[in-house]
Amino acid sequence: MALPTNGRVIINTTVGELDIELWSKETPKTCRNFITLALEGYYDNVIFHRVVPGFLVQTGDRTGTGGGGESIYGEPFEDEIHPRLRFPHRGIVAMANNGTKNSNDSQFIITLDRADELHGKHTVFGRCVGDTVYNVLKIGEMEIGENERPVYPPKIKSIRIVDNPFDDIVPRITAAEKRAQQRAREEAQREREEEERRKGAKKNVGLLSFGEDEDAAPVTFKKKTVVRPDLVDDPQAVAVAVPDFVRTRTSPRSAKSTRRRRRHPSTRARQRSRKVEAEIRSLTRRRAGADSDDELEAMRKPKKNKSYLEEELARYAKGKGLHSKGKRRDESDVLAALNSFRGKLANVLVEEDMPAAEEDDEVDDDAGFMGHALRFPKDDGEESMKAERDYEVIDPRQRGARAKEEEERERKRAAKAKAGRGGRRY
Repeated sequence: MALPTNGRVIINTTVGELDIELWSKETPKTCRNFITLALEGYYDNVIFHRVVPGFLVQTGDRTGTGGGGESIYGEPFEDEIHPRLRFPHRGIVAMANNGTKNSNDSQFIITLDRADELHGKHTVFGRCVGDTVYNVLKIGEMEIGENERPVYPPKIKSIRIVDNPFDDIVPRITAAEKRAQQRAREEAQREREEEERRKGAKKNVGLLSFGEDEDAAPVTFKKKTVVRPDLVDDPQAVAVAVPDFVRTRTSPRSAKSTRRRRRHPSTRARQRSRKVEAEIRSLTRRRAGADSDDELEAMRKPKKNKSYLEEELARYAKGKGLHSKGKRRDESDVLAALNSFRGKLANVLVEEDMPAAEEDDEVDDDAGFMGHALRFPKDDGEESMKAERDYEVIDPRQRGARAKEEEERERKRAAKAKAGRGGRRY
């Protein structure tokens, strides 16, 4: 029989709650360390960094690496091994260590199955009770990456102390104070970053000024002169800059060359592009079979696609009431036959309620089948009781326990027989 517990906490995780009962009388130092860290909010937002399927899950390291952790004593504390506290089933809570004795800090494990190999090596200080043990199994079924680390590790949100067996615990800092300090640090960090951003911002003097930056120097842009000697008749004449306000008398030949020089180079390119566009439109119209640009645009407009439902409804509305040959069918005879059948059925039901009259045996009334009713025998519960008797629960763990018991009895029987043979020798 298990030892009575004294103390209870509820670990709120991202996969659900874990109800933990503590053996604080048998392991006082370990339970005091665990409850104090929980009151101080040390385990808040700590992940389950290690999962061994079918064996255990591990958490309690604020660094999330498995190599951190600290105790309230300032150093690792000693083990508290109790001979009655073992690992007989899943849900056992024990301290984790670095592989050596007396190296406990803040990390702890929860078993997923029987783990006899851990007895004597780890301090057992609690157990997971109730249906919350299935939340531990959820953690054990998660996807595992390298070094037994979950790909999407679950997290401890907070720990609520339901029953504190140590009334003299005075936490160094409460969880609420710790959260307030964290918020203050985050706010101060945001203010520092905002101040550095404001100091590091440089003023753009190239923007328009509205009286605030009167001393800013005006921004000037230097344009590069574009010269195309290949587009003029006399390349040497381009180098001579003639102001617009100077008017000189020129010969007709020089005037003609001047007009050629003054024509903007982009004019010819624009004309060529227009000619190419006209040819493209002509080819497009010819390919599409259109006579004008307006007709081509009308053909280019996307047609509204009808849905399959609209097409089927239109087809049904078009052929509604028509025979396969296209003639409209008169359905009055069908409705008349249906009404006649309903009348016969009503008459049969009325005759079933009335007492049967003496009739001639030779008369065959074929309408009697319409008054038949479908009835089932009443269930007296025999089938349900039979299913309960035949139902058998098969527990693989129980089968393994029976096998171990059989092996133990066989070993004792062999040892007893061997001892008996040895006695006969003397």
